[in-house]
Amino acid sequence: MIRALIFDLDDTLISERQYIESGYQHIAKVVGNKYGLDTEIVYHDLISLFNESSKNVFNRLLDKYGIEYDDELIFTLVEEYRNHFPKIEFYPDVLPCLEYLRSKDIKLGIITDGYANAQRQKLKAVKAENYFDEIIVTDELGREFWKPHPKAYEIMQKRLNVKFGEMVCVGDNPGKDFYIKNLYPITTVRVNRDGFYSKASYFEEVKEDIAMKSLSEIWFIEQILEVKHENLRSKINPKTGISNIIRCR
Repeated sequence: MIRALIFDLDDTLISERQYIESGYQHIAKVVGNKYGLDTEIVYHDLISLFNESSKNVFNRLLDKYGIEYDDELIFTLVEEYRNHFPKIEFYPDVLPCLEYLRSKDIKLGIITDGYANAQRQKLKAVKAENYFDEIIVTDELGREFWKPHPKAYEIMQKRLNVKFGEMVCVGDNPGKDFYIKNLYPITTVRVNRDGFYSKASYFEEVKEDIAMKSLSEIWFIEQILEVKHENLRSKINPKTGISNIIRCR
């Protein structure tokens, strides 16, 4: 039986794009106020530069304005970005999904990678502690324990007092969110919202057990609750990597 669902955060529960836009709005104010620039123009330039390439956006912005800078200034802007309190919200399908799972007495957790300060600010912004039993920011364990390292899952399993075979992990990133099924009998679910890692390669070619486009399809739990983990795994189509019996309502 499934007793716990563990969610990734970025592009699973919240939009990473929305977070980036919030961060750039903050940086636009910082840069605009410091150098007497129109903050709206600075914001649109940040977005334009990011759309061209996500690398060294702040450096390229200052180059565009002919502003001299050093590593300390770039570090300051990066810290401003990571520490800002973001204007973000859960995807519309998240709270109904969580409410449904709660009605089934399912325990809820989050395991999220990313710089600790930034992730904690995101979690505070959506009041995640009000909805989840346990939250693990892997950066607080050490950068070497970011997913796909199993440590966070092992800690979560103990904190929630469930067996690995009673856990379902929901994520979006093929590069790290589904490999855990190779180490423990955990069912994995991919929610593909066409986020930043929707085209990423699967780590070690390990694919999810179940694929969906939205958490509104999470009603599959009604069927998962009826089967053992290994029974579910045996019904995965080897050609598609998607369950033959579950395509979610």
